Amino acid sequence: MTRPAAAGYLRRVTVLGIETSCDETAAAVVADGEVRSNVIASQIEVHRRWGGVVPELASRNHLVQLLPVVDEALRQAGVALSGIDGIAVTAGPGLAGALLVGVQAAKGLAWSAGLPLVAVHHLAGHLHAIRLTAEAPAPPFVGLVVSGGHTSLYRVDAPAGRTRYDLLGATLDDAAGEAFDKAAKLLGLPYPGGVEIERIAEGGDPAAHRFPRALAGKGIDFSFSGLKTALRLHVQRAGRPEGRALADLCASYQEAIVDVLAQKAIAACARERIGRLVLCGGVAANRRLRAEATARGREAGIATFVPPPVLCTDNGAMIAAAGTLAFQAGERAGLDLAADPAMRL
Repeated sequence: MTRPAAAGYLRRVTVLGIETSCDETAAAVVADGEVRSNVIASQIEVHRRWGGVVPELASRNHLVQLLPVVDEALRQAGVALSGIDGIAVTAGPGLAGALLVGVQAAKGLAWSAGLPLVAVHHLAGHLHAIRLTAEAPAPPFVGLVVSGGHTSLYRVDAPAGRTRYDLLGATLDDAAGEAFDKAAKLLGLPYPGGVEIERIAEGGDPAAHRFPRALAGKGIDFSFSGLKTALRLHVQRAGRPEGRALADLCASYQEAIVDVLAQKAIAACARERIGRLVLCGGVAANRRLRAEATARGREAGIATFVPPPVLCTDNGAMIAAAGTLAFQAGERAGLDLAADPAMRL
């Protein structure tokens, strides 16, 4: 997908970003490249009893939370809706009902205030979150988008002033974040599983168990289904571990995921002959992944860039950042904008 880009990227425009693709109700104001507010209403407690996101509950919760979250984002930014230059909203991909809440609300706000509207791809938001940091790399760079629903490698370039996203590799089955969450559920750990596995893994030995690394040395696609199966078979044989045994198992499982992610991300940079790697998405908040990718990048002469954790998980600021690029390129969405759960970048 290719879009026109303008010089100044995040300058001279104030954008309200709205994000409701999954289970975070988020809104933010980004003005002249600075985050003026970034409000996120978490649904963790809503979904915890079920061990994962329930789409219908997510949609209903967005209905309750979204307008108060938007109001709070405007209040914290010290700006009225009339002081906004445009509204950016995640139009896809994601949960159909959840996306619909955000898109319909954004269209209503844009119509009532006479503001332009742009549709943002959720992964473009993640890839451009790094632009809200002090040391953002200029294109071209390789972006590893790794979350509960996505594990992909993109080349982000700007030939002749046009921003271009080229898909280099992706998971063939499960996303890395899903592999974390399903493992946690199997081990009887609370939701959200990835955070819990990371916490327990800090006290464990990552070499205690040798889990498989699928597609190792075979291109830059990913596969995590076999890893989940290996963990399930281990638990069936040995039962659910506790104490140090649980820490060792979590550390080893986490290491298998981190090892593959870091190795293939660096391999993608080498293949594309690009010396800049951006980690983004919810799993990019994982401290072990951040450390390993940075260390391997340093060895390979590749600079690694990672947004702060609050900009890794789903948030409105990243949507406002990507939306700013769209506004500056002259893109506009009409009031016929529809949510697209399978939207392609």
